[in-house]
Formats: sequence, structure tokens, C-alpha cells
Amino acid sequence: MIQIGTYQFDTSDPLVIAAIAAGVGFALILLLLILALRVAGRSARMTAPLAQQMQILGGHVQQLGAGQEQLRGGLQTVSDTQAAAQSQMIQTVESRLNHVQLQMQERLADNSARSARQLAEMQERIGQTLHGSSKQTTTSLTQLQERLAAIDKAQDNITKLSGDVLSLQDILSNKQTRGAFGEIQLRDIVSKALPTDSYVLQHTMSNGKRADCLIHLPNPPGPIVIDSKFPLEAYEALRAAKTDHDLKGAVAQMKVAVRKHIRDISAKYIIEGETADGALMFLPSEAVYAELHANFPELVREGFEARVWIVSPTTCMATLNTMRAILKDARMREQAGAIRKTLRMLHRDVELVVTRVGKLDTHFRQAREDLDGIGTAAERAGKRAAKLDNFDFEELDEAPVSTVVPLTKPDGKV
Repeated sequence: MIQIGTYQFDTSDPLVIAAIAAGVGFALILLLLILALRVAGRSARMTAPLAQQMQILGGHVQQLGAGQEQLRGGLQTVSDTQAAAQSQMIQTVESRLNHVQLQMQERLADNSARSARQLAEMQERIGQTLHGSSKQTTTSLTQLQERLAAIDKAQDNITKLSGDVLSLQDILSNKQTRGAFGEIQLRDIVSKALPTDSYVLQHTMSNGKRADCLIHLPNPPGPIVIDSKFPLEAYEALRAAKTDHDLKGAVAQMKVAVRKHIRDISAKYIIEGETADGALMFLPSEAVYAELHANFPELVREGFEARVWIVSPTTCMATLNTMRAILKDARMREQAGAIRKTLRMLHRDVELVVTRVGKLDTHFRQAREDLDGIGTAAERAGKRAAKLDNFDFEELDEAPVSTVVPLTKPDGKV
């Protein structure tokens, strides 16, 4: 129970409880209003310096905006300057690149022209050499045909001469005339079969002996001698023999004379280091040659053993033609050596061209690398200029504490 004056109130009564609660709530509200008024007064007292600080801060913000405008103008100027410098640099680089490219093209054109001229000159020299060799070969074949025709004609003449037995006997009756006849016949055959610079008539050897004909063959076999001084007295005696006794005597005389002549040729005209290891014994008559091979084969074998080969006018012509082929082959080898020398020179020139082309390729590769480096640098400079042009201040890191404008109180204290 609660007694207020003359009134008593039951605490269990809901009305009383509600009245008490309302009174308590009113008291709390009144208390809160008093506290709010006190706080408002205190806030008003503290708001005055804060307003001053806000005014100062607004001024600083205006200054910062002006500085930002100035910075933006400066950045625009820097961007324009960078763009102009980049454009000028690109123009300068393009001009230099064009100049370098022009110089390289001129050098390449000069080198190509020089190489073309050198190759054309080499081809012309090789063509001239081959043409000269072909012409010389054609001339040699023509001369060979002419000489073969002359040989055929000479063979006809020899046949006619061999038929004139009486005239031949008159000629062979005298030893000096017989020797001169053999030499003349040998000279006629050799002059028709070989070039004039490939043989020497009546050549004196190092041992003082005089050879009827010395043919200059290449080594091997080397120079070879032809002797035409065959003793025909034994053959004449053989042909003139009527009885068996005379025939035996003529056969013995024939063997002795031929053997002696073979030994003399081997001793006189086979000189080691000066001539070939053989010599030719020329018989001016086909009949004598046939007689030796038909009835005296042992003499032919002895000649082979002594390296003295017996030849008649016909076989001598065939032998000389073989020698002519050897001489021709040697001269062709000399020409082939000259061609190989020219080809070696051509190969060396081609190697020089390949080396210079390699150096030129190195220069081109270096130029390409320089161009790639310049392009990369220009691209990097363009990106940096674009970054400056699109610069955003909000992306900057927080400024250091020392650059922040401090807030000051009215009394000047921080």
C-alpha cells in the first residue's frame, strides 16, 4: 500500500501500477531533456572552433583545386611535348632507317653487279678456253685425216716403188745411197705422221752418237730413237743365193748382220735417263720385214729382248700414229690442267662471293636487330606517354605524413 496524504493506493491495482510507470517515465524524459540541453550547450561551445577549422580547410581545398588545375595544364604540356618529341624521334628514325636501307640496297646492287661481271668474265674465259680446245681438236682431227690421206697416198707410192725392183736394186747397190734412201723414206713418213715440233732429225746424243730421228714422247716412256741404217748386203746375198751352200752362207751372214745391228742400236740409242727404254729399227723395204718375220723369228725375238723393235714403212706409220695419239693425249692433259687451274680460280672467286654474301647477311641481321630494338623502344616510349596522358591522381599512393596540411586550432596549437 502507498499512502499519499489522505489517499492510499494499492500497489496491486493495475491503475496504480500504470500511474507509477507513467510517472517514472515522465521523470526519465525530463532528466534526458535536461541532459540534452547541457550537451547542446557544450556542443555549441565546441562547434565554433570546428567551424573555423572547416573554413580554413575549405580554403586549403580551394588552393589544392587550383594546384590540381595547374598540374593538369602542366601534364597536358608535358604530354604535348612528349608527343611532339616522339613524332620527331620517329621521323628521325624513319629517315635514318630509309637512308641505311638505301645505302644497303646500293651496296647490295654494287656487289651483285660486281659478282655478275666477275661470273660473266669467268664464263667468257672458260668459253674461250673450251672453244679454243674444241677448235684445236677439230684442227687436229682435220690434220689427222689429211695426213691419213697423205699416208694412203704415200703407201700407194711405196707400193709403186716396191714394184720397181730394178730401180730399187740400183739404189741399194751403193751403201751411201742406201743409207740416204732409208733416211729420206723415214723423214717422209715421220713428217706426214707427227707434228714438226715433236721430232728431231739427225739428233746428236749425249754419248756423241747421231740418231737418224728422235721423237719427243712424254715420260713415260720418254724420247725414242728411230734408226734407218739397216745392212741390206746380207739380204741381197740371201736373195741372190742359187745353191744350198750359198743359201746357208747368206742365212748365217743375215743372222750375224741383224744381231750386230740390234746390239749397236741398243748400245747407242738406249740411254737411261735420256731416252726411252727401247728403240726402233726402221727397214726401208716391206720385203726385208716380211723375210725376217717369216724365216728369222729368232732375230725378231732377240730384238724384243734387247728392246729394239723392228718396223717396216707400214708398221712404222702405224707406230707413229700411236705416238701421235700419245702426244695428243699429253697435250690434252696440259689443256685439262689449264682448265682445272681456271676452275680452281673460279671456285676461289665463288668462295669469296659466298664469304661476302655471309658478311652482308650478318650486316642485314644486325640491321634487323637494330630495327627491332628501335621499334621496341618506340613502343615503350609510346606506352609511357599514354600513361602520362591518362594519369589519375586517385591511383597515387597515400602521401607521406609530412605533406598533409595540419589542422590548427584558433589559438595556433596543433
